[in-house]
Amino acid sequence: MDLRGKVALITGGGIRVGRALVIALAKAGCDVFIHYGRSAGAAAEVKAEAESLGVRAITYSANLADPVATDTIIPQAVETFGKIDILINSASIFPEEDLFAQTDVALWDKIFAINLRAPFQLSQGFAKQLPQNRNGKIININDAGIAKPDTNHFAYRITKRGLWDMTKIMALELAPRITVNGLALGQILEPPGDPDPQAFMENYARKFIPLKIPGNTKVVTDSALFLLEQDFLTGSTITLDGGQYI
Repeated sequence: MDLRGKVALITGGGIRVGRALVIALAKAGCDVFIHYGRSAGAAAEVKAEAESLGVRAITYSANLADPVATDTIIPQAVETFGKIDILINSASIFPEEDLFAQTDVALWDKIFAINLRAPFQLSQGFAKQLPQNRNGKIININDAGIAKPDTNHFAYRITKRGLWDMTKIMALELAPRITVNGLALGQILEPPGDPDPQAFMENYARKFIPLKIPGNTKVVTDSALFLLEQDFLTGSTITLDGGQYI
């Protein structure tokens, strides 16, 4: 796929990895539809940065925990740009209190809604809006840590495992017009609010990553561009963890 002139919708595009993906796609020549939840200020900043690169950009807020709100995203993007060529499901939540004994039905429903149901809804809407004579791309942002079962982050892990399998199933369902792939991320960024991000990432790499290289968003954006620019890969999830979860 030649990315110049394409339209990309990125969920969670105002902050962190989502923001990096927006800017990378804008640099590649894509117009960008930047979904955000509550990060209005950050989304406005990334919109301005994307526009400074010579592409069209728009921000749109929707609560992915609400299926009705989620259903408005694809139509709004199509109304704005006339089409969507690329969907990146980047938004997710990672509650610290998500242990088996702590997770009640309300928290379970919220995690499943944002991390699994919303990517399903958006992917379904994306496929429906794509004309029969045009190809499209979907990338699901996943978590490298779910490769091995663990007791922490109970519902979160189940949703990400579901997203991994859903990527394969959608790839079969939507072929040949739409490729569906994933990126499973290790420790790409410091935890939100960490006072010394560089020190955190260097220490983390030294202790846990076999390659001893700190993660960074360029690893993610380079891999996303690779998935978008080729046409002979679908149903795959590429692990970006420096070997941590081998």
